Amino acid sequence: MDAALPETTPPGTTPKCRQIVQAAESLFLAHGYGAVSMEAVARQAGVSKATLYAYFPSKDVLFAGVVADKGHDSPVEESLFPDPAPDLRAALLAIGQRLLRFLLRERTLAILRIAIAESTRFPDLGQAFHANGPQKFCDRFGLWLATLAARGQVRTPDTLIATHQFTALLRSDLFLRANLGLPPPPTDAEIDATVSAAVETWLRAFAA
Repeated sequence: MDAALPETTPPGTTPKCRQIVQAAESLFLAHGYGAVSMEAVARQAGVSKATLYAYFPSKDVLFAGVVADKGHDSPVEESLFPDPAPDLRAALLAIGQRLLRFLLRERTLAILRIAIAESTRFPDLGQAFHANGPQKFCDRFGLWLATLAARGQVRTPDTLIATHQFTALLRSDLFLRANLGLPPPPTDAEIDATVSAAVETWLRAFAA
């Protein structure tokens, strides 16, 4: 099943929808994906099952709503992708900072851990997470790169590879340690250094 969110009910568009998404998030984070039923979400949200299913026809679509919840800052923000981009390095630094800080948030890490731990048993969960989280960023970043490539600022025969290389460079040891819950928490200086190194490496590979 494709767990991309229905275009008619994107998360956060109505108070009732936000109420359901917030209730589902609290239950998923507390109990995991498999242990939470749609009935439990309806009780937590204070809505009927009919209302819940009207917004979210299945649990994987509901999880997609949690992942894509606009109540939290997103790394997919139009102002981060300037067109034209007179200072490519500065634009990449801004994107890298937003993305890495988003990835290091405890909420983001918690949702990622749920997806990794339970997606083998619930394949639709993995699809929901990927389509409404990482893929949304990659789609927007790749579209931006294609524009830059057409203008001669970026040289790559495959913007998808260039996109994945950028995100991979940001997911360094800093991200791994945070994902494992290893202390100490990342410092601003460590984040800045990781983003700067990722951008400089990426530019050497793909800048025109």
